Amino acid sequence: MVVRLTQKAPITNINTREIYKTSRLVSNLTGMLVQPNKAIVGANAFAHESGIHQDGVLKNKLTYEIMDAQSIGLNDNLIVLGKHSGRHAFQNRLQELGFDLSDDEINKAFVRFKDVADKKKEVTNWDIEAIVNDEIQQTPELFRLELVQVSCGNNARPTATVTLRTPQGQELTDAATGTGPVDAVYKAINRVVNVPNELIEFSVQSVTAGIDAIGEVTIRLRYQGRVFSGHAANTDIIVASAQAYINALNRLQSSLEPNANQVGDRQSVVSV
Repeated sequence: MVVRLTQKAPITNINTREIYKTSRLVSNLTGMLVQPNKAIVGANAFAHESGIHQDGVLKNKLTYEIMDAQSIGLNDNLIVLGKHSGRHAFQNRLQELGFDLSDDEINKAFVRFKDVADKKKEVTNWDIEAIVNDEIQQTPELFRLELVQVSCGNNARPTATVTLRTPQGQELTDAATGTGPVDAVYKAINRVVNVPNELIEFSVQSVTAGIDAIGEVTIRLRYQGRVFSGHAANTDIIVASAQAYINALNRLQSSLEPNANQVGDRQSVVSV
């Protein structure tokens, strides 16, 4: 007599469709980027560039994928979103991606979506997630970026001009030069904002492929042993860099005492 033993998979009550969304949330909160080659949740986990791979996946996903992308919360809907897409299609895609937003949050994200769609032929799910995370993340808006403009080139010294609105409602403009356009932008911001800190990390990641891709910038600042992160996404990497820095400064500033919530004498006290 032959006895065959079968082992049943343990019941964990884990909702696997929340894995990808949770990974993105942790990444945004901690300021730690998910590497493209990270298993399951990395940008390349379900990406196929080889023609042979693409043909195999189209015929049978299990040929090169050990799991269905939808099982971790990704969606392979073929509806292409672009500049002619309406609010209903955008809202439907948000629901498919697992976002549960209020009407006000949807409106804010839709405005950003239309702005990006005017610059890109196709707006992917990765773009939409970057837009939504950038719009709805809870960052106290103390300092507000009103304008950023840079001038640079191989035979020119990078120069940046920024205009910020202070917590008191005053608009201040200043300019600075740096080793590159981003360095110049940060030094110009430092001349306006009197928030002591040390820049310990600056990272840029392309959300999608292509020259018109959205760039995500993550900033980490340290002050008195504490670390504050800032995140922003934009098709203009300079604007994203400036906004991410402002977001981190706002988080730092909101943690200080109320009497420290002041704009100084426009002298830079920030290490970059």
